[in-house]
Amino acid sequence: MSAGQLDVVITAIRAEARDVLSLELVDPQGRELPAFEPGAHLEIQLPNGLVRHYSLCNDYRERNRYQIGIGLALESRGGSRFLHGGLKLGERLRIGAPRNNFPLVADGEHYSFIAGGIGITPVLAMIRWCVATGKPWTLRYLARSRLRAAFYEELMELGKERVTGHFLDEHDGLPLDIEATVGAMPANSHIYCCGPAPLMERVQAAAIDRPPSQVHFEWFSGKAQGNTDNQSFKVKLRSTGEELQIPPERSILEVLEEHGHCVPFSCREGLCSSCETPVLSGIPEHRDFVLSDAAKAEGKSMLICVSRAKSEVLELDI
Repeated sequence: MSAGQLDVVITAIRAEARDVLSLELVDPQGRELPAFEPGAHLEIQLPNGLVRHYSLCNDYRERNRYQIGIGLALESRGGSRFLHGGLKLGERLRIGAPRNNFPLVADGEHYSFIAGGIGITPVLAMIRWCVATGKPWTLRYLARSRLRAAFYEELMELGKERVTGHFLDEHDGLPLDIEATVGAMPANSHIYCCGPAPLMERVQAAAIDRPPSQVHFEWFSGKAQGNTDNQSFKVKLRSTGEELQIPPERSILEVLEEHGHCVPFSCREGLCSSCETPVLSGIPEHRDFVLSDAAKAEGKSMLICVSRAKSEVLELDI
């Protein structure tokens, strides 16, 4: 877990759709919670020892509660399955303060949202912001069926004429034409997409001709890395001058752990930024799904759970 931890208590557990629950979290003493912006997520320490990240989906102006949505993963590694059956009202959880790797650009002229399944959670918070600020928006919501479309009735209330659902069981199993959908979006629109990796990869390809600053993604799981030809390199630690060899089959984080260095981490997939580390010299090979293109080009930090080195040596501020 990262710094800025706090305790919360579960005050509501609701079934939002088939295999989707929402949790309402409040301060045990009724105090205000740290503010958050649309797109933010919480890092949650589960009672079974796992750490997981879940997007906030309630109104950013609320300071009395956090609301998160949790989909039951078919191949759960223990997180979503535990949350769907192992929690009860009144139970306390330890969480980190909200962090945002999927920020909403506040000065956009138009917003086009594409959400697949549980990817609706950060998008819902963004839509609430659009409604509150009077910004124009549209949503394409993809799910296997209406029964699995969490928060759908709420979305209808926020803007029925702006929401288009695409449910596979109502389209003979045919997926949405992503290329046509993206092509029809206004040229000045900021596109925000969250959902399964194959969906986001298709949106990414369809929006290839748009300015990168107008196309935004949040990855819940990492996509396959194209480069598997890993090379060995060295990492130098600023605090001790120690040099560690990083073999092709090991990550920087794993080697640091093996040598007794305690560094923050959580997902180990390049998805959460818990392990972001300043780079003092050398050239990182970024393989994460969090840092912006500008940050990656600058090369001043890296996510050491997945990223590697293009240079023979990297000096890290550790």
